[in-house]
Amino acid sequence: MREVHVRTADIDAGTGRQHVAEMLSTLNRFLPLWIGLSMAVGVGLGKIFTGLDDTLEQVKVGSVSLPIAIGLFAMMYPILAKVKYRSMGTVLGDRRSLVMSLILNWIIGPALMFTLAWLLLPDLPEYRTGLIIVGLARCIAMVLIWNDLACGDRELAAVLVAINSVFQILAFSFLGYFYLELLPGWLGLDSDGIDITIWQIAKSVLIFLGIPLLAGFLTRLLGERVKGTEWYETRFIPRIGPVALYGLLFTIVILFALQGERITNEPLDVARIALPLLVYFAVMWFGSFFTGLRMGMPYERNASIAFTAAGNNFELAIAVAIGVFGVSSGQALAGVVGPLIEVPVLVALVYVALRARRKYYPNRAVTQ
Repeated sequence: MREVHVRTADIDAGTGRQHVAEMLSTLNRFLPLWIGLSMAVGVGLGKIFTGLDDTLEQVKVGSVSLPIAIGLFAMMYPILAKVKYRSMGTVLGDRRSLVMSLILNWIIGPALMFTLAWLLLPDLPEYRTGLIIVGLARCIAMVLIWNDLACGDRELAAVLVAINSVFQILAFSFLGYFYLELLPGWLGLDSDGIDITIWQIAKSVLIFLGIPLLAGFLTRLLGERVKGTEWYETRFIPRIGPVALYGLLFTIVILFALQGERITNEPLDVARIALPLLVYFAVMWFGSFFTGLRMGMPYERNASIAFTAAGNNFELAIAVAIGVFGVSSGQALAGVVGPLIEVPVLVALVYVALRARRKYYPNRAVTQ
């Protein structure tokens, strides 16, 4: 990878991606507005068309919601097509970043969400269980958007997402049993259990991550082989780049349409669920970022680790909650409220990250 010394506003200049910056400028500048409008449209659709959630639930391939799968593919494919897979060896050699991310994602994150859920929702067992499930589902999707907007290390983010995917297949059921049955029993707390197989988790990961990952890898491999790297970076990537944000907005509309009526009918419950989520995102992101800063990590890697630690896989959490407890359950509502809070908070943290780079990394090179 080459390094260029540029100002924050000129990150894409000189890298053959000026056109993508022009195409995304309007989306980036007003991204919080577009996301807010998407949430409002989704909630409005769910409120106006009372049977919309049932209709969307019927549009499935097996147990997978087809609209959500399409939205996630559109959201993730362009970013995964941008990844420089030949650089993966260098990323995997950075054991410090990988170990830090694993600790944050699979030890600190679930433990923090468990603690916050019990402290702030002691009288609401359904919502509490839903939040704990959210804490166990580590991010494999939207984090790629936040990482890209914050100019994080794209290759590191892809590796961390892949590692999280493997760990979800191997550890989700065990951690669910530990945090929902075993640990509450040790502490003398009452809690609802969870019954989900490794195959259910693996299927979700393979569909929501595996398909766009394979598509992105093959696109870069074949594109560079047939047309060359320069054409791929300067012509192809700028054309598909904006699709990621369109996919994000579409996915948000669908997610909020599924429980729009309940969100508007139970605002106090939504607020109760939102509080531990707000605390969780803030503690995970700032704790991770400033820990990385003290460890002397470059900005790009530090940002990628922070966003990966703070994000959660709400698609998996919602699928688990619906599959185990039902589509109208409090656990499912907690899962849907997750992106209601995560999306605007992590968009705000993108701006915080860029400001922090100017403050704490004023003379550092920006890796492209």
